[in-house]
Amino acid sequence: MSKRDYYEVLGVSKGAGETDIKKAYRSMAMKYHPDRNPDDPDAESKFKEVGEAYSVLTDPNKRARYDRFGHSTSGTQDFGGFGFGTEGFDPFDLFRSVFEGFGSDIFGFQNRGGGRRVRRGTDLRIDLKLSLEEIAEGTTKKVKIKILEPCKACSGTGSSTSKTEVCPRCHGSGEIQQVSESFFGRVVNTTACNVCRGEGRIVKDVCNVCGGEGLDRGEKTFNIKVPAGVTTGRYLRMGGEGNPAPRGGQPGDIIVTFHEKTHKVFSRHNDDILFETEISYTQSVIGDSIEVPTLKGLIKMTIPPGTSPGRLFRLRGKGITHLDSFGRGDQLVRVTIHVPKRVSTEERKLLEELQKYAPDLSYNADKPFFKKVRDMFG
Repeated sequence: MSKRDYYEVLGVSKGAGETDIKKAYRSMAMKYHPDRNPDDPDAESKFKEVGEAYSVLTDPNKRARYDRFGHSTSGTQDFGGFGFGTEGFDPFDLFRSVFEGFGSDIFGFQNRGGGRRVRRGTDLRIDLKLSLEEIAEGTTKKVKIKILEPCKACSGTGSSTSKTEVCPRCHGSGEIQQVSESFFGRVVNTTACNVCRGEGRIVKDVCNVCGGEGLDRGEKTFNIKVPAGVTTGRYLRMGGEGNPAPRGGQPGDIIVTFHEKTHKVFSRHNDDILFETEISYTQSVIGDSIEVPTLKGLIKMTIPPGTSPGRLFRLRGKGITHLDSFGRGDQLVRVTIHVPKRVSTEERKLLEELQKYAPDLSYNADKPFFKKVRDMFG
């Protein structure tokens, strides 16, 4: 089943600003929240659709990608500006973050699940350094990182006997409500219980290995697929691969940020690469065939007769694969003329002989060209 256009879902134009999008989301989220529509079996899917549209259109990178490619790039991984990663998306977490501070009773409903909050594991961040060769073609990197895992001693329950009891502070609701009077009337602000941390229950007989958290330290190896054409600062979000939440709940994500290493030979200009090389005076005058390095090895390149210093040659398709489209950039080769600081006696004699045949390029007021310039400026 194809997805509806995100702008249509929120009822905004493609040029809508973030304020208008947020206002539209609040209205639509309130309209379709399942707790306000207990008799509508479609309310939850509509509520999720509204949240998904908001999460994409308020992220500049995701929005630019969506405007260009639509839903065709959606997938399980979020590539920080070249993918959406909406699988595993929790619309209720988004709703709570947007309406944070308003209080739940002011809207006429409680948090889902009897008010108990589902804890979420922490995200892990990886800085991944890549060579220009790896970026040009894409690669897969094997990375070992330290990560939390369920405690083996208590099987992740946090209790040596797997027993829990109702939290005496919130009486199982997972929430603490604070009522205040304001100019707008009675406002109820709901926060997670600070005793059970929103779970509604507390652990009995705390595990002496994990201290009741249900988690222990470990290591895990990941194969990270790096798409071709990434740049420094781009990131990859691996949903659900981060630290698990204490005693169950939703795991966090792994966020991989890419960094390009400085290359010894090439400099990068978007998806083109630049290589600079020297040629001799004779090569520039009569031409030659030289070898130049590329990202895939040495190739022959022709220097035509009469090549001037600073001239750029373009090697089509020898650059970096485009990230957002087909094809790849080019390699530019800039040539300069090598001028030796010292020459041998024999070389000097040859150069002096050659100088006899060189054109006179020095300034002379009587030369036709310089005379014409002098007359122009009076």
